[in-house]
Amino acid sequence: MPPPSDIVKVAIEWPGANAQLIEIDQKKPLSSIIREVCDGWSLSGSEQFALRYADGPQLYITEQSRGEIKNGTILRLAISPARAARQLLDRIQSHGIDARLEALKELAKLSADPTFATEFINMDGISTLARLVESGTHFGEMLAFTLTAFLELMDHGIVSWDLISLSFIKQIAGYVNQPMVDVSILQRSLAILESMVLNSHSLYHRVAQEITVGQLIGHLQVSNQEIQTYAIALINALFLKAPEDRRQEMASTLAQKHLRSIILNHIIRGNRPIKAEMAHQLYVLQVLTFNLLEERMMTKMDPTDQAQRDIIFELRRIAFDGDNDPSNTEKRKAMYTKDYKMLGFTNHVNPAMDFTQTPPGMLALDNMLYLAKLHQDTYIRIVLENSSREDKHECPFGRCAIELTRMLCEILQVGELPNEGCNDYHPMFFTHDRAWEEFFCVCIQLVNKTWKEMRATAEDFNKVMQVVREQITRALALKPSSLDQLKSKLRALSYSEILRLRQSERMNQDDFQSPPIIELRERIQPEILELIKQQRLNRLCEGSCFRKLGNRRRQEKFWFCRLSLNHKVLHYGDLDESPQGEVPFEMLTDKIPVSDIKSVVTGKDCPHMKEKSALKQNKEVLELAFSILYDPDEALNFVAPNKYEYCIWTDGLCALLGREMGSDLTRSDLDTLISMEMKLRLLDLENITIPEAPPPVPKEPSTYNFTYNYG
Repeated sequence: MPPPSDIVKVAIEWPGANAQLIEIDQKKPLSSIIREVCDGWSLSGSEQFALRYADGPQLYITEQSRGEIKNGTILRLAISPARAARQLLDRIQSHGIDARLEALKELAKLSADPTFATEFINMDGISTLARLVESGTHFGEMLAFTLTAFLELMDHGIVSWDLISLSFIKQIAGYVNQPMVDVSILQRSLAILESMVLNSHSLYHRVAQEITVGQLIGHLQVSNQEIQTYAIALINALFLKAPEDRRQEMASTLAQKHLRSIILNHIIRGNRPIKAEMAHQLYVLQVLTFNLLEERMMTKMDPTDQAQRDIIFELRRIAFDGDNDPSNTEKRKAMYTKDYKMLGFTNHVNPAMDFTQTPPGMLALDNMLYLAKLHQDTYIRIVLENSSREDKHECPFGRCAIELTRMLCEILQVGELPNEGCNDYHPMFFTHDRAWEEFFCVCIQLVNKTWKEMRATAEDFNKVMQVVREQITRALALKPSSLDQLKSKLRALSYSEILRLRQSERMNQDDFQSPPIIELRERIQPEILELIKQQRLNRLCEGSCFRKLGNRRRQEKFWFCRLSLNHKVLHYGDLDESPQGEVPFEMLTDKIPVSDIKSVVTGKDCPHMKEKSALKQNKEVLELAFSILYDPDEALNFVAPNKYEYCIWTDGLCALLGREMGSDLTRSDLDTLISMEMKLRLLDLENITIPEAPPPVPKEPSTYNFTYNYG
């Protein structure tokens, strides 16, 4: 007979003594259980003790967290969090250097525990650490452990960052601005400054006064990618929190300091592979840079503003050499109307009206002027090539440029905040100081080329732009390393190639709609679904690594989960780093019986998505989040590293629980495998040699008859 669900069998260790094998009754108070354990070793003063996990992060067990204890867990009897906090607080203020160093080392480890952190903070421990830093008497390892403990304690969110003193900020900024400082101290100093900027509006201004952008850029030129990552993260934080009127100024300063070329040469084209967190920070910088375009994107043109109208006049002058305009007002007006029509504007009389819709607003006009001035030959060729056509196949440059600008803003999500966990940066945008404008110039030539390939007319405008959008998104997905490589990939994605890809991706579905084929498909589907189910379960048995998303993601904390080979238990546990191969079950200290799993939920229904702050609750994370709900009212929370792993795990868990697999990946795999199987079977039928039939035997006419016609 299985033990009751509220009884947990564990082993408890104590230094110098044999472990106790006991059954914990989860209905009894934790203090009573600790008292019994202490009595087993004849230890008095049980209120001075607590239980901690022996493995992994070795967190303290509280009344709130005791439900996470599993059968077979190894625990350790330890001094209580309050007692440990008091002892460490006394030791870090002692005169003995060795004793103080050991105390700070232990404090740096314990500070990650929220129970201990609460006790230490309540004893004014953070102020003590701040004073140690402000004194300037700590160096090397001692200072590194002090900063680590301070950062861990602050990350729990128990106290406000606004309480940090100006002298502390100056001291931390001093470590960052020093030309030679220990790597571990520099890392922690950069991380502390980033947290200050992100968590306090008032501290942003103080940090911005103390830190020079030039010094931060200097840290990007070192060989240590961790330092580069922390430095660019701080640049991003300052960029993100800067007032709107300061962002353009900051961008100009960064441009003057050659930030883009330094990132390109020392990071993107460096001799080390880019890690996930660096990729995320490059993505954030890319988003923040493009967001500088938002103001122009959302600015309508004022048709009465002469300076803005002059830009349109300049476009006309460059295209048609407008210096020789007639002096007669009526003739000049008629000529302007004709020229604006040839330029492809929708409103031939007053083209300023074409720029009153936002997005793209004035950003479209900026792009057109850049093309006309910096790529004048290309601009003139596009305009004159289409203005001279008489067969209704002319490509309206103005209308196309406006719609293309709006499309590019959508594709690159101009004006949206960066997504947590997204690493989708494009190296080519770091190869040119005017990357946005150059990107537009490449794409407007693509529009003109595709228009001609489709032999489009004005009625086909939306169709052309849909094809162009597909060409651009497919090319971007290939991650071209330069604008020249982008051009090459776009050339390969001609209109005929897009049609071929579409046809291939549809997998000839239109050819498989006859009743006999539908019947064959229905016969094949169950065995294909079973094949997919086994593949999903096999992947769960191999396991996957997941990253813990905390307040400081750059620490790259990981955990691993895999299904037992008999499909009865889910094993999981923390890892120090991302694994390179299979993680053995012995390393995964926690487990959940599959029989205890009640359901699998996704997206905003997940407990950890409901708990996350509004800032982090973005679409990217929501789409990758899922949770296992198991007895008794517990949850194991996941954020998949990508959409593929999300589909594999959610499908696999559904298969494990005997429920329908419904992800996009399963539907895609099902269509692909069924189509392949049907084609193989049809091919076999075509290759059958039919023997000569015997004379027909008279029989009753069939009431239902059809012929398989495989074409």
